[in-house]
Amino acid sequence: MRAGKLDKEITLQRSSNTVDDAGSPTITWTPYDEVRAEIVQQSTQEFIENQGATEETIVIFRIRFVEGVLNRDSVLYNGKIHNIREVTEIGRKRGLEIRTVTVTGAAN
Repeated sequence: MRAGKLDKEITLQRSSNTVDDAGSPTITWTPYDEVRAEIVQQSTQEFIENQGATEETIVIFRIRFVEGVLNRDSVLYNGKIHNIREVTEIGRKRGLEIRTVTVTGAAN
């Protein structure tokens, strides 16, 4: 992994459940690490679902190894939240490849 290719900045976020003053549960996203990343692949698919046309963007990020990145976490990049679908370790704690998906359209 070459440092020159890590030309994007991303924020890793983790959700936590809290209860507001009215007693309603809310999900709060808290940043836990800001890292440099390389975008390995980016693609967009458009398809029709029950609620109408939706667009799904798949982005694969490559970063230096960070301990504890989970599928339930998310990546904040370019003002958009990308839900993590898969985390693959590169080598022995050398790096991570993070496959994410962002869905926009009728459902959002």
